Amino acid sequence: MHHSAARRKLRIATLAAALACSMGTQAADPHATQPNQAEAQKMMQQMLSIMTPELRSKVQSLSPQSRQTMMRLQSLHDRRSDSLTMVQVMQEILADYQRMAAAIATDNADMAIDAAHNLAHHRLPRGGLLPYMPLDKISNESVDALLGFQDMVEGNTLRLADAAKEGNMAKAAGYLGQIAQGCVACHNHFRGQPGISPNVAPKK
Repeated sequence: MHHSAARRKLRIATLAAALACSMGTQAADPHATQPNQAEAQKMMQQMLSIMTPELRSKVQSLSPQSRQTMMRLQSLHDRRSDSLTMVQVMQEILADYQRMAAAIATDNADMAIDAAHNLAHHRLPRGGLLPYMPLDKISNESVDALLGFQDMVEGNTLRLADAAKEGNMAKAAGYLGQIAQGCVACHNHFRGQPGISPNVAPKK
């Protein structure tokens, strides 16, 4: 049992190191503070240690490019919770979106900027993003698609903040719809329409 636990820790450490090293080829993000190799490895070890064996196996099967994508997404967020679920994080994001909309409607640029930066650098839930995707959706194509959603939501949120800084609230308002479209697309990617019960026959 002791040897089995040791081997498991070694596998996790090895995978974490590989993921951390893959970050070396990433382009720098002007809105993110990139963690160094040691920080990235520690972050990945923490995430992998709480994943189920099935999920870890899925992560191990990802291509180097997809592992880079996952690490880039993780590195964009230095606020990480050890207790919040994805639903709770989404509730925080919704509150920030509503604050942005209220700020634009009331011509409050400072409030719009604050809410936008809070949304763009939102917390990550316990375990990161992948534990909240169905196992059959964890593939290279599915993980790589997350970068597109990141730009649709967080990228446009930062553009909204820039427009508010310029005092152009009409331009800022134009990003709200694009952000909402990104939210809907990402939600569908993770779980489809919310609240649907597998025990209720679908509408014909």
